[in-house]
Amino acid sequence: MKEKQFYDENEQKRVNKLVDDMTLFDDDLMSHVFDKNIEATELILRIILGEDIKVISVEGQDELKNPLVDGRNITLDVHAVDSHGKEMDIEVQSDAKGASVERARFHSSMMDARMLKASQDFKELKDSYVIFIYKKDKFNEGMPVYHIDRYIRETGKFFEDGSHIIYVNGSYRGEGEIAQLMEDFHQKESEDMHYKALADGVKHFKETEEGRETMCESVKEYAKEYAKEYAKEYAKEYADERDVIKVRKLMENLQFTLEQALNVLDIHGESRTYIEKRLQK
Repeated sequence: MKEKQFYDENEQKRVNKLVDDMTLFDDDLMSHVFDKNIEATELILRIILGEDIKVISVEGQDELKNPLVDGRNITLDVHAVDSHGKEMDIEVQSDAKGASVERARFHSSMMDARMLKASQDFKELKDSYVIFIYKKDKFNEGMPVYHIDRYIRETGKFFEDGSHIIYVNGSYRGEGEIAQLMEDFHQKESEDMHYKALADGVKHFKETEEGRETMCESVKEYAKEYAKEYAKEYAKEYADERDVIKVRKLMENLQFTLEQALNVLDIHGESRTYIEKRLQK
């Protein structure tokens, strides 16, 4: 019993340390701070988009289901809708993989696919915004914000289809509101933040009993899910390595080509690609 109690106490200390070190670049904290928080959402949209936005709904960690069987679902850090029906996805990312341009494209398509009902005309499709607040400078050009819009290559004119992708430079330290906003996203303490709407949210989830309990539970749940995903990935890699050995033996002992060995063992998809790369080095 004492050992378990000691473990629980140490575990709680680790969880509390993780919560203490969180900033708005941690999607767990960010999603909680902005969930149902219209004031904070309107604030950052005004600063990033450069116009006043009237938000009518905002939800943190909103899962969008893929209509395809076995299709990939996505979870939006912050999903907001304004008074004109424009859909906005606000994502925070600390690494390059999470802020990839392909991910932005996929998020944009998933949002668009859910805007129209069967009887609606395509012209009823509202504008959509996918906003990545990336901890670094995605394009290394020193700009505070990068707007990605489609245009007609031959004329240079904008296509104006209503689809917008925006990257915010989280490392920007120039002048103006974007710089102050990004400083706030890096802060661990609410008292060090410029914007009250953000500071109040961070203070609630870090410094009040109710809010901190919510954050601690989220951290514990995230740890469990991460462990499950890691176990799946490890099991897959282990299985693929065993197949590498089988394929190699067929090639060495029976003089099979790589393609013949893969076909005989009925290996396809990602596993086939992985083994091909391993044995073609």
